[in-house]
Amino acid sequence: MRAAIYKKTGSARDVISIVELETPQAGPGEIRVRLHYSGVNPSDVKSRSGMRAMAFPRVIPHSDGAGVVDQVGEGVDHARLGQRVWTWNAAWKRPNGTAAEYVVLPQAQAACLPDGVDMPTGACLGIPAMTAMHAIQVCGGVCGQRVLVTGGAGAVGHYAIQMARLLGARQVLTTVSGREKALLAQQAGADVVINYRTEDVAARVMEATQGEGVDRIVEVDFAANIEISLKVLKPDSLIVTYGSTAAEIQAPFYALALKNVGLKFFILYNLDNASRQSAISELMDMLVKGVLKHNMASIFTLDETAAAHEWVEQGKGAGNVVIKTQASNA
Repeated sequence: MRAAIYKKTGSARDVISIVELETPQAGPGEIRVRLHYSGVNPSDVKSRSGMRAMAFPRVIPHSDGAGVVDQVGEGVDHARLGQRVWTWNAAWKRPNGTAAEYVVLPQAQAACLPDGVDMPTGACLGIPAMTAMHAIQVCGGVCGQRVLVTGGAGAVGHYAIQMARLLGARQVLTTVSGREKALLAQQAGADVVINYRTEDVAARVMEATQGEGVDRIVEVDFAANIEISLKVLKPDSLIVTYGSTAAEIQAPFYALALKNVGLKFFILYNLDNASRQSAISELMDMLVKGVLKHNMASIFTLDETAAAHEWVEQGKGAGNVVIKTQASNA
């Protein structure tokens, strides 16, 4: 099979190559997926760039993908053969991710892809959609709440706006960095869209909430936004954060404590099984009903994997980036 690999970390064009590898075989409890698309996420780019030490001598990157089950291992129901699926955690603590024509996974790591959802979209569900879903569901959910989603035009934020609306939020506010991104956030269903580069975010949030503030912040960058967060959070509110541009974060204890602010940090890769299954179940229901909008920023070929990484790394477009892994797809 053809695959994108790297054997050392560094710039995408310096370390990523396309090679021929032996096609993997499904073992006990595993399935093999003939991949149609592979999703490229910021975490994939960070790992390749060297922000995390390599755990294996050779890595096929990317955790997210979509394709068709073409082989099952011992103990796996043969009814899964031919099933359209989307994958998650393919490259988490494993050397072989989805930037290839085939991937072998434990059967639980491939969920059915509803007939009405195309393969490129399926490759976007693992990290972006499930991160958004968990951030909205965790700690009792958002029903009746005012929710601020930072970075509402990003892959996670775009889903989070929609999911907050669908799961009963009273009001959804979001921040963006420009007109095109504002339009994306509006189309996703945000009630209030704030350009953080040209507007006073705290003032706009407080005005839009009649001085009450928000119940929950779905936070893309905890370190950058903590000061603004303190100004707009209600008492007994919650920050749910899945990202930060700084590894070390200084947070004002007394200001947070006086408002009884809860802090919920998480990384999708390490969710417990119950939380993951809850996110998958709710997400699948939304997919079957066709109520989610999906924002595809760009599609590359397997040969263009390095360019896809650069696109994500440089923030060239808002939304999801995927790689077409087969020369031709059904």
